[in-house]
Amino acid sequence: METVYITRREHFNAAHKLWREEWSDEKNEEVFGKCSNKNWHGHNFELFVTVKGAPNPETGFVINLKDLSVIIKELVIEQLDHKNLNLDVPFLKGKLASTENLAIEIWKIINDPIQQAGGQLCKIKLVETENNYVEYFGGKEPY
Repeated sequence: METVYITRREHFNAAHKLWREEWSDEKNEEVFGKCSNKNWHGHNFELFVTVKGAPNPETGFVINLKDLSVIIKELVIEQLDHKNLNLDVPFLKGKLASTENLAIEIWKIINDPIQQAGGQLCKIKLVETENNYVEYFGGKEPY
């Protein structure tokens, strides 16, 4: 069977700051720069979820994109959109709200539902700015 990769794009807006309470203001500024702003800062995030698999012989789909969209919107976007990642998101509680950590936690949340829908989660790409993005492959080497 042929393996096909299919990607769904979603977006959300969220605020955060990179800050460690146990560090001084100076050390937070030194390590995190502008991202340590005490008054927070925000991003217009773009999320790309890539699923792989063999197309179903009856539908031609690796995964029904309607199902994938519902999984992402209900489990991720509704939890993150217009939220403060440091204060409002239970699955980030106790974690530094970096884009890297956010990508890992998104994977953990949607991996099982995607498998139940017939796909295999391959990659999370989370774009924070036009110049910065994270790709996460579930702790495995890509492809």
